[in-house]
Amino acid sequence: MSITTDPVPSRRAAVLGHPVAHSLSPVLHTAAYRALDLAGWDYGVHDVTEDTLAAFLADVEGDPAQAWAGLSLTMPLKQAVIPLLDHVEPLAEAVGAVNTVLFTAVGGAVTTTGTNTDVHGIVAALREGLGAGARPVAEAVVLGGGATAASALAALAELGCASARVFVRSLDRIGPLRAAVARMGVTPSFEVFDDTATPSALVTADAVVSTTPRYAADTWAKLLTDGDRAPRGVLLDVVYDPRPTALQSAWTALGARAVGGERMLLHQAAEQVRLMTGHVAPLAAMDEALRSALAVPA
Repeated sequence: MSITTDPVPSRRAAVLGHPVAHSLSPVLHTAAYRALDLAGWDYGVHDVTEDTLAAFLADVEGDPAQAWAGLSLTMPLKQAVIPLLDHVEPLAEAVGAVNTVLFTAVGGAVTTTGTNTDVHGIVAALREGLGAGARPVAEAVVLGGGATAASALAALAELGCASARVFVRSLDRIGPLRAAVARMGVTPSFEVFDDTATPSALVTADAVVSTTPRYAADTWAKLLTDGDRAPRGVLLDVVYDPRPTALQSAWTALGARAVGGERMLLHQAAEQVRLMTGHVAPLAAMDEALRSALAVPA
């Protein structure tokens, strides 16, 4: 991603979604602005639905004086925003999910560019879990079939695995994911997870990424707890509320390494800060603010 914005005395940014009040993005971005001495920058929160997204973007684009730098998008807007944008970066287009919108003033008008920093966040979080000098990921599993699953597959491909196993509840509901897979050129297998499943796929994988909503992976946690084998790889559960999740707890109880969704959140936000401000993100300051917000020991 090469688009950056020239820092100016006052800029605005925000996170959009529904619901969104629980978002930790303001904590991360505000900490970055403080560390970068961007005193005139402000990061807000707006509850926006798929039905109200177009009107929100029109208001922003119609008034360049507002000096918007960018937006962070959470569910359910990551796919809905794509047809509303002037440009979409290749990775975001391939994945089929935009979590970042950048604004550029050109000739008195505002143009919008959509990109995806979730892939960056997943890669960075998994690398934390894998540790320095880890070998490429040969076997991987993705739980879930939504937009974040597509980002997870792109991230795993970057880490060396283009043929992960994807477990979903129904093959009838993954049309957008299949389309994303075709655009990305990866070759995962799709398997139905039901009450007859075993945890064997999880325990033999080098990396497992759970992209399911909170509590949806609890059945996998029970399978691990009831089994007799410890996972050999690292788990990234993108959920950070509640934390730890039942799957994380089961994973670590067996002596394996798990990374919480807050690490993905940190790294994707750091990339957003870089794109929106034109500065290298102050990762340490953002990490400290996140740990404080979550009451995590340093």
